[in-house]
Amino acid sequence: MIRSLLLALAVVVAALPALAVQPDEMLDDPALERRAREISQDVRCLVCQNQSIDESNADLARDLRVLVRERVKQGDTNQEVRDYLVARYGDYVLLKPPFGLSTLLLWASPALLLLVGALAVFLWFRGRGRASATQAGGAEAALSAEERRRLDRLLAGEDGPEDDGSGRDPGDRRA
Repeated sequence: MIRSLLLALAVVVAALPALAVQPDEMLDDPALERRAREISQDVRCLVCQNQSIDESNADLARDLRVLVRERVKQGDTNQEVRDYLVARYGDYVLLKPPFGLSTLLLWASPALLLLVGALAVFLWFRGRGRASATQAGGAEAALSAEERRRLDRLLAGEDGPEDDGSGRDPGDRRA
């Protein structure tokens, strides 16, 4: 029972991308329809988040699918259809834009962001190390010569606090 439910669910999930293409959009010739679907899978829906027009249910995606099928029906090659769409909408219409001068930033941005992030982390750790070293060194530099001599004597155990026999803490200055 569970196996048949899982199988039915898998069939429905596998068919979801095909639901975007409506029956009235499909071409009668299976070879032309296959070409149109192939082109549609590489064309971005301009109003969706990184979806092809083949997967999208948006009205604009439907219009683009119809346009692709019209161009295929007129005898355009796959490349001619893509070129027509790029001329009309720009390189953004392609899910995989070509590498070129106009798309250099698009292709290089992931690497640039990674480098900027690594540099920021490096500088942050470097600054933290300097700050802790400055704090440690700054405490010594802030002592006067007399305070430094007294600190050295205290650390050597030569100049301990005087005990007046009262049982009070020698650092307590209350009367």
